[in-house]
Amino acid sequence: MNLILRRQKILEQLESHGTVEVKNLATLLDASEVTVRADLRTLEQEGKLIRFFGGAQLPESSKQTVMTAEPPVSRELKDEVSISSRYSINSDEKVRIAKRAAELVPANATIILDSGSTTHLVAEELTLRGNITAITNNLSAAIALSDSPNTTLVICGGVYRPKTQSMHGQKAEQCLDGVSADFLFIGADGLDPKRGITTFNEGYNISRVMANCATKIVAVVDSSKFTRAGFNQVLDIEQIDILITDTGIQPETKTQFQQAGLQVITV
Repeated sequence: MNLILRRQKILEQLESHGTVEVKNLATLLDASEVTVRADLRTLEQEGKLIRFFGGAQLPESSKQTVMTAEPPVSRELKDEVSISSRYSINSDEKVRIAKRAAELVPANATIILDSGSTTHLVAEELTLRGNITAITNNLSAAIALSDSPNTTLVICGGVYRPKTQSMHGQKAEQCLDGVSADFLFIGADGLDPKRGITTFNEGYNISRVMANCATKIVAVVDSSKFTRAGFNQVLDIEQIDILITDTGIQPETKTQFQQAGLQVITV
């Protein structure tokens, strides 16, 4: 079960019963208690529940509206969006993109997952496959992969960045010294056929280090990002091998990416 559906199920249980217990949710959702606690923590940050020891309850003011409440996020934002808010933006498209991305990964592959909501969803899909080595600075992705059978998980240490729930800085980059990976899966605040991947995030240098470690770089980006441009350039367009996006991409934009040398996969 992917992250978005799992959290929806948690909210449905809350709406029906008023309270939920971690142990029962773990059984219901076929997830670890660690994963459930992480979901509850994020939902609490979004104001959708209140955690207590061993479970959670509805906020008094939200008992009738919990299923419709969403963080006030605009698709035209010109600044960095917190990771907890990103999951609600184009969520269906991101799930489809993540499923297709996971299909690229063969058994025994070594992959790197950068920070971001879509790369987290890729990790969720990969937990069903196992038999891979996964390297990531994305803590939510690491939590998801910790449940995966026969997966070797390497977590980059460093300085924790709450807004992206990921690790950055020199220590995190040193974790990648000597690494050789088959794939890097990377998201973007903006993606342009000329400028490549851009971001509003200041901690983007680790993405460049990751790119130098990977044989193939796969951008997992929904079509809303083609109209945005961050002020920091992360990767040149020539560095990207594959773009997986949704069918909302305009035909002329798709052609521009293909002319730049990218394989474009739409889902």
